[in-house]
Amino acid sequence: MKSNSQSQPLHSVAVCAAPNPDLRASDLSVPDRACDCHAHVYTRSGESLLVEPRSYTPALASLEDYRAMLSSQGMSRGVIVQPSVYGTDNSVTLQAVRAAPDKLRAVVTVDDSTSFEQLESLHRQGARGARINLLFAGGGQREQLQTIAESVAEFGWHLQLLIDVSNFADLYSTLEKLPVDLVFDHMGHMPVAKGVNDPGFVQMLRLIGEGKGWAKLSGAYRLTAEQTAPYQDVMPVAKALVDCNPQRLVWGSDWPHPQIPVPMPTEAALLNMLQDWLPEKTLQHQVLVDNPSSLYGFDNA
Repeated sequence: MKSNSQSQPLHSVAVCAAPNPDLRASDLSVPDRACDCHAHVYTRSGESLLVEPRSYTPALASLEDYRAMLSSQGMSRGVIVQPSVYGTDNSVTLQAVRAAPDKLRAVVTVDDSTSFEQLESLHRQGARGARINLLFAGGGQREQLQTIAESVAEFGWHLQLLIDVSNFADLYSTLEKLPVDLVFDHMGHMPVAKGVNDPGFVQMLRLIGEGKGWAKLSGAYRLTAEQTAPYQDVMPVAKALVDCNPQRLVWGSDWPHPQIPVPMPTEAALLNMLQDWLPEKTLQHQVLVDNPSSLYGFDNA
């Protein structure tokens, strides 16, 4: 990964590339109250919070930069997701959400020692889900799934899972009895070469079809074998999810695109892919407005 042009301190892990500065709008007719359901914020003050070990060092990506990106694409709402590199210190994520509590929500990282009072405080500050990251250092542990699920269920939260579903032969039996909804990052984060008949992917589809699971139509560049958008080889994965249960899908930009294995795309190129995945405007509205409002508690009045 290349370093961005900003002045960065020396780190044990290379600094990620910055997002593409090209903010031309997409060709999509974005509906009012559209929500980007997956983004991160990285600040100068957050550099002291970076955990060791970690899988990447982020480029600086401020809330102001993020909201400028949202505006350029005709979107007004966003979900700030706690990145693995900050561990369980959610202060940067929550500070961002507090700046616009009617427009932003948070997905935070907690562990089995997080108290009811701490969860209550997180909820008041805009948190609506807890992220379990089983891919990158600093993200969370599988053995804490049950305990965390039981704790956050009292607040109506979901668990957001960053996992490669193809690595979990027991995915359905592990997750279906948890007392919360489940949100799968990046369409299950499975390399497309494994195909939509992969047992783990099929089990994720079963959870989504039953209404227990949700998927984020995001991170196509993390699944693809191609180098540039629109990453056509991801289409079968997206289509399988849409055909399964469009009421359980949301869209996310994954801005500022940390640690991606391909050249940095434009925001417009990523949003344009929705026209192929969701050709009907009613489906676009459902995924960009209705479903996020339900999942994250936005007011559509």
